[in-house]
Amino acid sequence: MFKELIDRASACLDDGLPFVLYSKPNSGMLTAIFQNDDEVHLVNDFTETGFVFAPFDLNSKTILLVADDIKKGAIHLDSTPIASEGENEFLEESNKELYFKLVSKAVDKIKKGEIDKVVLSRKIQVACKVPSVVLFQQILKTYPSAFCYLWHHPKVGTWLGATPEILLKSRGLEFTTMSLAGTQNSTVFAKPQWTKKELNEQQMVTDYILDALKDITESIVPSEVESTKAGLLWHLRTKLKGKFTPGNFGNVLKAIHPTPAVCGIPLEDAKSFILKNEAYDRTFYTGFLGELNFKNELSRNRNKRNQENSVYKSVVITSELFVNLRCMELQKTKATIYVGGGITVDSQPDKEWEETVSKSNTMFRVLRYN
Repeated sequence: MFKELIDRASACLDDGLPFVLYSKPNSGMLTAIFQNDDEVHLVNDFTETGFVFAPFDLNSKTILLVADDIKKGAIHLDSTPIASEGENEFLEESNKELYFKLVSKAVDKIKKGEIDKVVLSRKIQVACKVPSVVLFQQILKTYPSAFCYLWHHPKVGTWLGATPEILLKSRGLEFTTMSLAGTQNSTVFAKPQWTKKELNEQQMVTDYILDALKDITESIVPSEVESTKAGLLWHLRTKLKGKFTPGNFGNVLKAIHPTPAVCGIPLEDAKSFILKNEAYDRTFYTGFLGELNFKNELSRNRNKRNQENSVYKSVVITSELFVNLRCMELQKTKATIYVGGGITVDSQPDKEWEETVSKSNTMFRVLRYN
């Protein structure tokens, strides 16, 4: 089935039809959603059902792939060795000076008290003629613990990535979200030692989410801060679980997107700074994607011995949305990789540049293999 789904996706690319292939973290399963026409469907209020692909700025169009056909199959990959973690031969520093100036400008704004934190990003373009389905299979092999995807719409574009961050996961009226901040390169044997700057950045994200949701949820409880590894990087993470009132899912989603981890604090001031100063359109980078309002049948009978009641089932509505990080956009002959980092009062331009270089290796590792 796995090869059949890959081949069908290749055929959709040739025929100009939308699809998405994706694997949830550590699932070992590939899900494929195919849309039968090339119409661009839009999300209005997040009550729709399908696979959503949303931009950083929700004032732009949020795309919905209609699930005309859903297929699943176990992932089967060859045993070709994963690319090494060697030096990045794709490294380019043509916009390094501009990024330094951008970081310095942001730090000045923070010192003046105009913003508390802002997340700045940049894009890197490299030549790439490798078929997207080939790159996707390498992503599956390299990052099995991430949400891996290949998304295509002939009238919108082609994106793929391996993101470590859940934006919002819901099951009925219960939900889970997370704050993810701080970045360090991983080492084989040791967990990272976090700096004051990284710990403060993480706490700012957590506090913001708690405040944003306190008036539109019935309950919300944060976990302890933990270190989590995503590919070649370590991050700080806090899980937040709670319950929302009926019909309020869309409001919860809009309240937490974009999170301070991809935008900043205060939200509107940081977003305004980004839109005015980054000098490019993020489009779907730092947006979100995933299953929106899927129906799942659950058996009400938990006693396996009593099979007579197994026919009674309930339907629960679930959504599972991920922040679009560690991703790239593919054109015919090039790939555009997007990377960024959180800027606070303690940020130093050279350190922030190095962080974006580390993050770029997530996608460059896939290109290096090819």
